Amino acid sequence: MLRPLWKPSIALAGTLAATACSGSDAATSNFPTWHNTQVNAVSRMAVAGGVVATTSLKPDGTLETVAVNLRDGKRLWAYPATMAGRLPGMGVSAPAIVQATGGQSVVAALDPGRKGSWNASLVVRDAHSGVQKWTRPVHSTFGPQRCGPYVCLSEHTALAKARMVVLDPATGKQLWKLPGISEVEWADQNRVLLLRLAANPMVESYELKTGKLQWQQPIEQALGPGIDMSGGWAFGSSGDDLVGYVAPYTNPRTKKVSTFGLFSVKIADGTINWMRPSVVRVYPSGNPGYAPVVRPVDRHGSYGGFARLDSGTGRVVGQITAAEVPGSGWWLAFPDRMDKLGFLKHNAKGTAFDLVSGQAVPVEEERGWSFCVTDPKPLPLRGQAPGFYSTAAICEYDLGTGKRVSPAMAPPPWFTGSQDGWRLWRDEKGAIHAVNDHTTTAPGMYG
Repeated sequence: MLRPLWKPSIALAGTLAATACSGSDAATSNFPTWHNTQVNAVSRMAVAGGVVATTSLKPDGTLETVAVNLRDGKRLWAYPATMAGRLPGMGVSAPAIVQATGGQSVVAALDPGRKGSWNASLVVRDAHSGVQKWTRPVHSTFGPQRCGPYVCLSEHTALAKARMVVLDPATGKQLWKLPGISEVEWADQNRVLLLRLAANPMVESYELKTGKLQWQQPIEQALGPGIDMSGGWAFGSSGDDLVGYVAPYTNPRTKKVSTFGLFSVKIADGTINWMRPSVVRVYPSGNPGYAPVVRPVDRHGSYGGFARLDSGTGRVVGQITAAEVPGSGWWLAFPDRMDKLGFLKHNAKGTAFDLVSGQAVPVEEERGWSFCVTDPKPLPLRGQAPGFYSTAAICEYDLGTGKRVSPAMAPPPWFTGSQDGWRLWRDEKGAIHAVNDHTTTAPGMYG
């Protein structure tokens, strides 16, 4: 399985309770806010050109692409959506929004294929009106992505002739292509950084207009031999660098664990800045490029303590030792600024540590954000492979009592991320929330 977003085997999560995480956003009452409860967002959200697009689950188990206005959350349009060839561990695919040359924005999403034709259609629509601009037949794909001013699509992913194509958002014209399966990890108007999924996976940089290769960096150069991307991965930008995480994967045949860890490369030339092999990313936590929190694992599979890293240097900026980690039955919880680490025990007193000093702190007044649900159920999708989960929601807890804080407030920037001052998140019922609190642009936990 590729790119696990969140599933029971890896989640360090919260719990299911009767109250929703979608109450008043009290902490942000001085800023423009909105919430849209008419959707059940199950994918990430894409934002560009004043429009938010997401994949929503309908009551009958089918999917739809929904576009809402970023300014007020009002629905602009919706059309049926599908997935064709996406793997469950990757989560439900999100639409892509591209602000093309000239300022017009379009939404690219997968529509169900017509009877007797291909499995699906890539349909590109005007972001504000929903008017269809062009379509492209699709056999199998992981879904469209924005790559600068263009649309990138890995297609034929279930076939030996898999490739990635770069398309003009205005016309659908193919500009260039690459053999094999690739995923966009970063792009600006001139350059795109791709993760090339192959026997020897690489991060590669291409000139967007021409497809000219600028540099390539094998991930084994950063983390060592034995890379297997089946365990999942995540990337995020930090200034002029790209920070990547590769998760461990246990080969069911050999029982060997693949190479894993964090690393950073320069966007300009692919030079390796730093590497942190043999650490696992914990959940919830910040994006690898923004506020990575990790746990070391030794060669025998034993876990160490917890450490927050500086995404620019890879250095440890705060940690607690393995000896300080409490026994069992806890779930990780972080406050708004992620300067403390909490061990949440539901309906009981937990523990908390100052991440900078490593010292225990009184837990009575401490609050932390943790997943709202510890045992998520697979989405009841019609006509899709089983095992898809929605992106997770987090709720705030009183670590002194293990109970939820009410009324619910806006989750912290390390989870939501921010784009042009707007922060967006879904609650556990799938409703979309937004606040324009002018937070600096940064990636959230899911990118």
